[in-house]
Amino acid sequence: MAGLATPPGALGRLGDLAVWVSAVQDAVPPRGFDAVRLVIFAGDHGVTSHGVSAFPAEITGAMVRTFLAGRAGVSALARAHDVAVRVLDLGCNDDFADLDAATRTALQAHKVRPGSEPLHLRDALTPEQARAAYDAGVAVALEEIAAGADLLISGDMGIGNTTPAAAMVAYALGLPGEAVVGRGTGIDDEALARKAAAVDAAVARVREAGLDGLGALGSLSSADLVATTGYLVTAARSGVPVLLDGLMSVACALWAEELEPGAAQWFAAGHRSTEPAQSLALEKLGLDPVLDLGLRLGEGSGAVAAVPVLRSAVALLRDVALLSELG
Repeated sequence: MAGLATPPGALGRLGDLAVWVSAVQDAVPPRGFDAVRLVIFAGDHGVTSHGVSAFPAEITGAMVRTFLAGRAGVSALARAHDVAVRVLDLGCNDDFADLDAATRTALQAHKVRPGSEPLHLRDALTPEQARAAYDAGVAVALEEIAAGADLLISGDMGIGNTTPAAAMVAYALGLPGEAVVGRGTGIDDEALARKAAAVDAAVARVREAGLDGLGALGSLSSADLVATTGYLVTAARSGVPVLLDGLMSVACALWAEELEPGAAQWFAAGHRSTEPAQSLALEKLGLDPVLDLGLRLGEGSGAVAAVPVLRSAVALLRDVALLSELG
């Protein structure tokens, strides 16, 4: 950066991002991002029926159909920024029987089970289901990389999913539920207290069982979140950078680093969520978000909104003249 025809430090965070891109690509100047691919991992969560969400679980299936129709918030952003979008049902309660056979087959190609168990009462997934979900995430990442992806993004859809994600962060960082839970889709104080209690109960249950690694992750989370973790680990192992989104993405990144130390070097944070657990996980990972817009939509939207900033960073390092060229 010191060799560019710009004052020292003038590029600020754009300069830092450009250096990160060069590092993960092992290329100076860095290459542009021409094949950005977002995978939205969808699933339902048993804890949702225990008063931790402002919306019913049926919204998950409705939103999956909205992604397929290209009419969701992230769909609009993805079109604006040339990002390919794929949605997968890893654990939805909806069977999507109304969809045509080809669409349904593609949507459910990696499905593990309908929904998950209530994590504060019992294991969200069996060990076998956790392994299947993780392997699904691995397979999906490899599919996207084989299709030419040079930057991956993970998105989420699942009513109630901020509760297992908060539990993942609480367990990993040794924090109480009240420190990690947020209002998600807009819950009131009573629901927030139930959410914190559910996180505490889940973490205590898993600690008492002596679980760790993938066993703990599956017990605390869901098929969609375990798959996301496998997706992130595989991107890092394959040397493909990842732009993280909100709480679900960052919680899974925290566990990816736990399962595959060093994986976080391949991650950049797209934005800061309003959920407290996301900021706590970002701090642990040492990641500074590109955007801080008060977003809490999920879907991968914050990361997709940050793609132009990452492309701007690449353009500066690639196309600005060098001081040596100025004579």
